[in-house]
Amino acid sequence: MSRVGNKISFLREKKGMTRKQLAKKLGVAEKYVTEVETGRKIINEKIMSKISTILGEDVNDITFNMEESADKEQVEVKSMNKAPKQINLDESSWSGALGGILRDVPIYDYSLNKTKGKISMPIISNKVEGFSKDKVLFIEIQNDDMIGFRIGKGDVAFGYLTHELSNNSICLIECNGKRAVRQVKMLDSEKVLLINNINGIKTETLNKKSIKVLAKIEWAKVKL
Repeated sequence: MSRVGNKISFLREKKGMTRKQLAKKLGVAEKYVTEVETGRKIINEKIMSKISTILGEDVNDITFNMEESADKEQVEVKSMNKAPKQINLDESSWSGALGGILRDVPIYDYSLNKTKGKISMPIISNKVEGFSKDKVLFIEIQNDDMIGFRIGKGDVAFGYLTHELSNNSICLIECNGKRAVRQVKMLDSEKVLLINNINGIKTETLNKKSIKVLAKIEWAKVKL
C-alpha cells in the first residue's frame, strides 16, 4: 500500500465512508478506489485534490504516517530531578511494538490448511484492507486457470474468508470435492455461472447449492 493510498483509506474509514461511497462522490468505479488505496494505481493531482476536499484533509500531506491509524497511545517519561532512564529495545521489544500496527497475514494453498509463508500488512481501524484482521489471508494461485484475468500460477492473491456468494466476484470455491479459483456470476436465484479464462473464456453453469464459497479475492500480487 502506498503512503497516499494508505492515508486515503485511513481518512475514508475515519469518516465512516465505504469505498463504494467515495467512488460515487468521485464519479469513478469502486475498483478504481480499491486500486488507489492498495497502491496499484497512481492518481493525478486533480483527483487527489477532489479526494482531499471530500475527506476534509490533504491526502498528500507528507507528515502523515502509520501512527495516525493506530490508537495514538502516548507514553510520556517525565524527569523528576533524575537523569532519564535508559531503555534498551531488543528484537522482541520491536516485535511487540510493531504488533499493534502490523498483521502477519498467512499465505495458504487451496486447502487453507497449510501455510506457505506470511506477509505483514498494516492494521487500520482494527482492520486490514478494510476487512476483519482475523478473516484476511493470502492464497497462492496453483495454476493458470485465471490467466485471462491476469492471475497466474505462483501469484499471491489477497482476500478474506467468507461463504457469501456475491455477483461478479472472484472466489476460491469448492465444487464436487475440488477447489479452484473462479469468477462467479449469479444467473438467477438458483443458478450460477463459473468462469475461468485459460486459452479463452470457459464457463460452467451449476446449481448454487452445489458450490461452496471459501474466500473472496480482492487483488493479487503478480509474480514477474
